[in-house]
Amino acid sequence: MSKPPLELVWRSDRGRVRQRNEDAVACVPDAGVVVVADGIGGASAGDLASQTAARVISERFGRQPPPVDEPRRAQLLAEAAVNEANGAIVDLSRNRQGCAGMGTTVVMGYFGCDWLMYAHVGDSRLYRLRAGALTQLTSDHSFIQEVVDQGFFPSLEEAREYGINENVLTRAVGSAPYVAATTAVTDIAVGDIYLFCTDGLSGMVAHEDLRAVLAAAKGGLGIAADALVHYAMENGGADNITLVLVRVNAVEKRLLHATADSGSTQPGGPGSSAAPG
Repeated sequence: MSKPPLELVWRSDRGRVRQRNEDAVACVPDAGVVVVADGIGGASAGDLASQTAARVISERFGRQPPPVDEPRRAQLLAEAAVNEANGAIVDLSRNRQGCAGMGTTVVMGYFGCDWLMYAHVGDSRLYRLRAGALTQLTSDHSFIQEVVDQGFFPSLEEAREYGINENVLTRAVGSAPYVAATTAVTDIAVGDIYLFCTDGLSGMVAHEDLRAVLAAAKGGLGIAADALVHYAMENGGADNITLVLVRVNAVEKRLLHATADSGSTQPGGPGSSAAPG
């Protein structure tokens, strides 16, 4: 058994409001690895934090790729890789001027022979489109999500209406000496489309609009990726917008090739050199 052929595209844009792009991407199609990170800290080098996390995690999986038929080993490696990134960011925060207080969210995936292992910290998300239905696979590490999970509000919408701030994270990479990534494994099927993204997309484009764009992606994923960035920009572009789309073209067949239509609408921005050209 070997990893399935993957069609992969990514986009990253600084949006209409932010002065710089503090998101980062690392995509390694041949290894079945995707990492998306959203730096936090503003003037405190959030871009350096996100770049560090994307680089460290992708390189760790590149050095020690888990067997494609052992999802539990992939989970353990993800936990270790996230904490390696966490340590690197903490060290930079302590030792480099202007970096105190920086951190980053992370969402990453590793595609096995017939499964996907994913891990996340913070509010960057992973969605799956299957048979026309869009499912959010991750649950944000945020204060608003926690008050809903604890039953104080029946939904995120009602928590927002009450005035709960949805931008307060309860977990981030680099914010403490140790961070616990949430990991999980799900099956994959031919035709699945996976969306890894920062909240600059998920916070600006409604769930149903995300679904509609992905469901219409019959040809290349590049058109869908551009459309998602366009929607986020049209809805205000209040944050950096970063996404990776992965389509599964076969399961339990030898990886013959992986296509990468990579690009950034913010040339030279953070993450633009992390994915293959």
